[in-house]
Parts: sequence; structure tokens; C-alpha cells
Amino acid sequence: MSYQITNDYTTTPTSSNPYITKKLNNMNKAKLLKEEHNDWSKLYHKILKGLEVIIDIQKQIWDMMKMAEKANTTVTKIKETILKMSINN
Repeated sequence: MSYQITNDYTTTPTSSNPYITKKLNNMNKAKLLKEEHNDWSKLYHKILKGLEVIIDIQKQIWDMMKMAEKANTTVTKIKETILKMSINN
């Protein structure tokens, strides 16, 4: 049995026409590349969704920090008012 070496893989002739064998092997390689591409695409989209979740959480934390700062300011003002009233009485 003879082997043909093409680009980067070996083909085994199953037909008397070497073009058909080469074409079939190229189709198999194309199918494998498409599957690999789909796997990478799925991983890419999964990573993007994860990043979106992280960004949403960061926004929520930022909003909570702003609310805590406002609450802290309000509590400080209340303390000052109570101290002024206690000093005046």
C-alpha cells in the first residue's frame, strides 16, 4: 500500500483517483477545524457572559458604597445636631 504525503497530514488512497482521497481528507480536516472553532466560540461567549456578570456585580457594589457614604454622612449630621442640642441644654 502506498502513502501520499500532502501538506501536513498523511493520506491513504482508498480510490484509484488520488484527488478524491485528498478531497475527503480535506473535508475531514475542515470538519475538525469547524468543531474546534465552535468549541472556541462557546468558550469565548462563556467568558463574555462571566465578564458581564463581574461588571454587574462591580456596579452593584459601587452603588452600595455610594449609599453607605450617604448614610454615613446623614448619621454624622444627626450626631452633630444631637451634640449641639445637648451642649445648648
